Amino acid sequence: MSSTTPSPSTPEAPFPLVHWTEAEQNHSARWRSESSAPPPKRVVLADDRMSADMAYRLASEGTGLLWRGDYQNARHLLQALARRTDRKVRKTSSVPSEAFNLHRQAQAQRARVLAMVLIPLDPDFGIPLRRAPDVRQACLEACGPAGGDSVVSLRELLGLVGAHEWRKKGVEVPFLQGRVHPHYGVFSPVRGEYIDLIAQAPLPADTSLAFDIGTGTGVIAAVLARRGVAHVIGTDQDARALACARENIERLALSRQVDIVQADLFPEGRAPLIVCNPPWVPARPSSPIEHAVYDPDSRMLLGFLNGLAAHLAPGGEGWLILSDLAEHLGLRSPTALQEAIDAAGLTVVDRLGIKPRHPKAGDDSDPLHQARQAELTSLWRLGVRH
Repeated sequence: MSSTTPSPSTPEAPFPLVHWTEAEQNHSARWRSESSAPPPKRVVLADDRMSADMAYRLASEGTGLLWRGDYQNARHLLQALARRTDRKVRKTSSVPSEAFNLHRQAQAQRARVLAMVLIPLDPDFGIPLRRAPDVRQACLEACGPAGGDSVVSLRELLGLVGAHEWRKKGVEVPFLQGRVHPHYGVFSPVRGEYIDLIAQAPLPADTSLAFDIGTGTGVIAAVLARRGVAHVIGTDQDARALACARENIERLALSRQVDIVQADLFPEGRAPLIVCNPPWVPARPSSPIEHAVYDPDSRMLLGFLNGLAAHLAPGGEGWLILSDLAEHLGLRSPTALQEAIDAAGLTVVDRLGIKPRHPKAGDDSDPLHQARQAELTSLWRLGVRH
């Protein structure tokens, strides 16, 4: 970071600033947080001489530690803070919904502490620290043009770098015989069991058109196109998801079959097949990326069910891909989904299920292990009730 102080903020400033004192002068820089976390109210300088215990005490109080030492030592400090945070005795409960809420609270507290290690960024996203990696491309992909000196949480910066690596490497999707490349902020299709369900479910007789609601990376749209659906329209509201899906569809050479459009749930018109994989847990997300996992008040789920009949072609099917993890956590009653299906004027044609294969399903140290072990992911084939 340069030694000059950026211009002071104004009421119209489109971004917050982080402030600190250095060499008896007041400094400020743009605060970068793709998770929309507020900047620390108090920031002190930190380097290799600061002990992990002192850093943990300051971070627990909400004090930001602007790192001026060796970059790799900042990573070691972050690991030391994580160990101290994880050693704290966590409350738990035998009541699934209470266990879930306590787990989320512990996760949030851990994230707040670890977010206090701060890294400076130059105007080109370079890190002005010893042994710092080149993160410029990762930051540019996630944040767009830099626009001056800035400060970012090391924990979030590592997330940007990790997302950049996933974007380069991609996620293998066996059915597609290719890879899907998730962008930062777009949920990665690492849980492949739901893709297996979409690949195996019997298609309706009319395969001229399908809608993929909330397309994300575009993986479901691609699977439907490879299964022979003549035209697929994938929708999303998020700009990152739209760009990601379009890029993946082009990579997979499916641009002639698949269109990606911005829409709130449904595009215009009707289709003989409409597919939706909404967030599975009816809880409030704490960051933008969690919108792919948490659906407050089941808004997207209910929006899909309640709008399905009006957008299905006669004799068409709606495919709902949903885990029953929420039921096992006590966050949704066992009858709520069927009641919502009935209220929307729909009927269940069939239900295909598959057990999850992700590592957490077999991790008995996970506070939510019991619910995850019982989890079943289902593809509900829905029709309009006559």
